[in-house]
Amino acid sequence: MDNSPSKKVWLKFRRNKLALSGLVFILLLMLMGILGYLIMPDDSPNANNQKVQIAKAKPGSKFTFMIIEHYDHIERAGLFERMFDGQKPGFKSIPITSYRMVGDAIFATEFIGEEKAPETKYNLKDLCPACMLPSKTVTPQALFEKNNIYQKTFLLGTDIYGRDLLSRLILGIRVSLSVGLIAVLISLFIGVSLGAIAGYFGGKTDAAISWFMNVVWSLPSLLLVIAISFALGKGFWQIFIAVGLSTWVDVARLVRGQVMALKEVEFVEAARALGYSTSRTIIKHILPNIAGPILVVASANFASAILLETGLSFLGFGAQPPMPSWGSMIKEHFGYIIMDAAYLAVLPGLAIMLTVYAFNVLAIGLRDAFDVKGQNITV
Repeated sequence: MDNSPSKKVWLKFRRNKLALSGLVFILLLMLMGILGYLIMPDDSPNANNQKVQIAKAKPGSKFTFMIIEHYDHIERAGLFERMFDGQKPGFKSIPITSYRMVGDAIFATEFIGEEKAPETKYNLKDLCPACMLPSKTVTPQALFEKNNIYQKTFLLGTDIYGRDLLSRLILGIRVSLSVGLIAVLISLFIGVSLGAIAGYFGGKTDAAISWFMNVVWSLPSLLLVIAISFALGKGFWQIFIAVGLSTWVDVARLVRGQVMALKEVEFVEAARALGYSTSRTIIKHILPNIAGPILVVASANFASAILLETGLSFLGFGAQPPMPSWGSMIKEHFGYIIMDAAYLAVLPGLAIMLTVYAFNVLAIGLRDAFDVKGQNITV
């Protein structure tokens, strides 16, 4: 029977059903974020296939589209290229309410909302050259319907630009989770390094680092992130640095206290007596023994990083259009909350709430599983 500490932690964590549900939800988000374009209804880059005629379509709306132009120069993307970058559309289409074929002409009525649009005439040879070839088995009408007519259902409706809302929500997972991951890694690197140095050496080194931590701690996180964003400029990678540089203090304070408590115990004294270097003593002997508390505060910081990123995107400093971000989606649609399209802002807000809640309950579950007591850990 495996009685290792990691096994005991897992068994204790597994008994917390709420925390386990949060972990499952996070893993599901990660899977959706990795698959990305492969599972999205709109696999165009940034899910930016705009159809302004069907803007603000209700969830579950179904439309008929007619292809009016094929792009022969667009190459089909490979599996991994499509997974991470999407597939450029190979045709141009318009939503229609009806169409009819008269000889070599197509008369289509374009969908423009509640108003009635006049019929538009198209030459069949321009829309479907293959339909002009003689065939004994397939009629031109059937061939045209096969090559140029398709239907699409928008499960969560469309935004104000006629883009598929479900696709943009799925792609927004990548932005939130990637910002959270990179920001947490940056905060861990800075926080663990400074906290370990301050706690191990003490004295003036500890006083100087603690003063710096208190200065950063006294600044509101969002204002600090905005200031760093102003200095670095708007962009996607700038968010990583800005959020990471604003969330390291929690880690540093925790590591400092833990190292101060452990640096006088027997195994650390033994490492010094054996002549091990300071860096080896900290990295090999002290940090592995405080991995549990660090993991707990990292989980809590992940949720904070997502909230900071969405706040930045809402203010216009985060991911820039047309890249979808949950924060920017709320910014674009928050005015419709009091109108008949509140779901446009409610759905990304709900995604933010559930994701942050999942990370918070995960952090609480980890805290209980590692039996972290009496620590200054906010989750």
